[in-house]
Amino acid sequence: MISEVFITCAVTGGGEAPRQKNVPVTPEEIAQSSIEAARAGAAAVHLHVRDLKTHEGSLNATLWRAVVQRIRQSDVNPVLNLTTGEGCSIVLGGPEGPLPLGPATWMASARERLAHIEELRPEICTLDCGSKSSKGNAESVMVNSAGMLRAMAGRCKEIGVKPELEVFDTGHLALANDLIKDGLVDGTPLYQLCMGTGNGAPSDVSTLMAMVHQLPPHAVYSAFSVGPMQLPYAALSPMVGANVRVGLEDNLYLSRGKLATNAELVQRATEILDRIGVRIMSSDEMRHKLKLYAHGK
Repeated sequence: MISEVFITCAVTGGGEAPRQKNVPVTPEEIAQSSIEAARAGAAAVHLHVRDLKTHEGSLNATLWRAVVQRIRQSDVNPVLNLTTGEGCSIVLGGPEGPLPLGPATWMASARERLAHIEELRPEICTLDCGSKSSKGNAESVMVNSAGMLRAMAGRCKEIGVKPELEVFDTGHLALANDLIKDGLVDGTPLYQLCMGTGNGAPSDVSTLMAMVHQLPPHAVYSAFSVGPMQLPYAALSPMVGANVRVGLEDNLYLSRGKLATNAELVQRATEILDRIGVRIMSSDEMRHKLKLYAHGK
């Protein structure tokens, strides 16, 4: 068990348009929800942006700029953790005719997926360390080749942005560990153990511990689960040496039938952690722990 943790709030996911109205969509909504989450105790905010017409995930530089500038100009200073997980989806044509690919296929280059990182220089950006089939669409696959990840990790190292290595299954963890061994990640490695996401690692404690035992000894890591297991994981994570992630990307509800805000989920996590005697770190303490470089404010 660890006695202090940082909380990351995953403010709004990418991918399909949200069906619930409590998920922020516009740059103003995403930034404001991030600011409120930081005021509630989140040391870091993990961000996607959404297309203003379709409400689906986007790499639009104007949207990214609008969100980040609003947060940096606010009265809070959370660690910025921006996704690079858009532009890695293929949709097959079906079991009897996988090709040609479906029109929803979106595969971007490493340069395109990192363009907003290059411009805005957050402290952290995510790297999804492998491929995974979708739970919701039987023909949709998240595709991240080893070559793509090596190229992206190498560029992150060059520009001084720490990658958060997103691990959805044990094979992803092996690939992430190879990036560390090959010197493509500087300093203390940062992992996110993503549990219960569908066709990936399940949320059970045995699987979580099997993944924890494969991490490098000096790693810093967080863990989360989706849906109703999100808040139980806020209590479980420090018990297994992990930091905490909550937010509307992973779970929409504060309790059965009650839609949440990001700030409410962070506040509930702080209450849980306080009751079990775990201290919550500030954003500056998180920066110090991970030796993050704040490129802009």
